[in-house]
Amino acid sequence: MNMHKALLTALLVPLGATLAVALTASAAPPAASVSAGAATPAGPEEAAAAAFRSPEAALGRVTHPLRTTEPRGGLADLRPFGRMVGDAQVVGLGEATHSSHEFFTVKHRVLRYLVEEKGFRAFALEAPWSTGLRLDAYLLRGEGDLKQIMDEEFRGDYRWWNNAEYRDLFRWMRAYNVKHPKDPVRFVGDDGGFAGAELYDKVSAYAAQARPELAPRLTELYRGLRPATDAETYVNDYLSKPIAERKELAERTGRAVDLLKQRPGTGAGADAHAWALQHATAIHQMTTLYAFDWDDPKNISDAMLHRDRIMAENIAWWQQRTGDKIVLAAHNSHLALKTYVPGHYPKVQGGFLRERLGAGYLSVGLTFDRGSFNASGQDGVVRRFTVGPAAPGTAEHTLDRVRHRDYVVDLRNAPAAARAWLAAPHTVKNIGATYPGIADAPQIRLADSHDVLIHLHRVEAARMLK
Repeated sequence: MNMHKALLTALLVPLGATLAVALTASAAPPAASVSAGAATPAGPEEAAAAAFRSPEAALGRVTHPLRTTEPRGGLADLRPFGRMVGDAQVVGLGEATHSSHEFFTVKHRVLRYLVEEKGFRAFALEAPWSTGLRLDAYLLRGEGDLKQIMDEEFRGDYRWWNNAEYRDLFRWMRAYNVKHPKDPVRFVGDDGGFAGAELYDKVSAYAAQARPELAPRLTELYRGLRPATDAETYVNDYLSKPIAERKELAERTGRAVDLLKQRPGTGAGADAHAWALQHATAIHQMTTLYAFDWDDPKNISDAMLHRDRIMAENIAWWQQRTGDKIVLAAHNSHLALKTYVPGHYPKVQGGFLRERLGAGYLSVGLTFDRGSFNASGQDGVVRRFTVGPAAPGTAEHTLDRVRHRDYVVDLRNAPAAARAWLAAPHTVKNIGATYPGIADAPQIRLADSHDVLIHLHRVEAARMLK
C-alpha cells in the first residue's frame, strides 16, 4: 500500500505500459502452460496421459478444497493447511488486491484456526507501529472504542483496513481475549508510514522513570515531531517540508535511538528498555522513510527497500521479544519470498523474513480468477472495479482449472508435472491501492515466490466503512 499521494504518483507507470505487459503475456503464453485450446492426442490413452501431465491435473492431485471462505463454522478443512504450516513462527497471508471481501475473511478464518489449533497469538497488519499499540490496548483490555480507533487510524492511505471484514476479525479477537485473559491474541502494526503521539509519550515516560538525565535531551531531539493532528494531515504536512529539513529530523531521531541504546538496563528494567527502544526505533523508521527525496526517481527503489526492511524487522522483533507465533497480513508482493517488481522493490518483506527466520517464515500467496475490489482510480477517487476471468497463459487461468473451486496447495510438494510450470514465469494479478497501478500484471515464478497458495475462484469488493 502506498502511503502518500505524492509517493503514489512517483511510483505509477503509464497506463499504456501496464496494459502492454498484460497483453504481451496473454498473447504469448509460456510454453510450459497447457491451455484449454491445446491439441489433444488422437487416442484415449494418450489423452489421459497428457491430462495427467498437465499442471492443473497434477496440482489437482495435491490440492485441498476449502469448505468456505467465511470465518464462521467448522475448521476441519484447514487441517491440511495446518500441516503445511508445520513449525513456522510467522505465516504471511497475502492478497492479490487490497480490498476484496474474501481475502479478508479467509485471513480471519485462517487466524481462527491457527490460534485455536496451532498456538498462534498475534495478528500483524501493514499499519503503523503506533496504530498497532492502540488496537492492541483495545483487544487486550477494552481500552477505547473500536469504531473510533478504526476511523482515526485507518484513514488516508490506510483506509483499506477500515472495513466490515476486519471489524469482525477484531471483534472476534476481543471476544477471544475476554475468554482467555491470561493467553490473549495480540495485534501488531509493522509499517513505518506514521509515528503516532503514543510513541513519543511512551519514550518520554520511560526516560522520566528510568533515565531522567536523558529526558531534557530527548525532548529537544523530538521537538516539533509529536503529532498534534490526524495521521493523514500530519504526513502531508511532513512531506511538504524541504528535503534538507526532513534529513535533519531523521538525524535527530537517530540520535535519540543512540542515546537510549547506551544503557540497556537489567532484570525488569531490561524489558521496559527494550520496548522504549523499539518505540523510538519506530519513530526513526518513519523519519528515515520520509528523508528520501521522492522527487528523484532514483530514490524510489531505495525508499521501498527501506520500507520492506523495517516491516520485516518489526515483525522479527515482536516474534523474538514475545515468543508469539504471528499471522502476518499484507499484499502478496510484500510477503513473497522474491520481489514481484524488481525495478521498484529490490527486496521485499518476505525475503527479509526468510533470511532472518529461515523455515520459520511461511509465505502464503492468495490468488483469484475473477471478481471485484475497491481501489483508487487515476483521479484518486475510491471506486469498485471488476475484472473478468483470467486470460490464457496467466497463472490464474491454469490455477482456476484445478478441479476445486477454492483450495489450498503446498507448492513445495507439487508433483513433477506441475513443478516445471511453477518454475516458469507467468503473469499474475497484482492489484494495489491504485488501479491501474504499478505493475498490475508482473511475471513471476510461483515456485520461487511462495511456499503455499490459496486460490479463490471469485472475489467481491470488501465493505468499506468510511
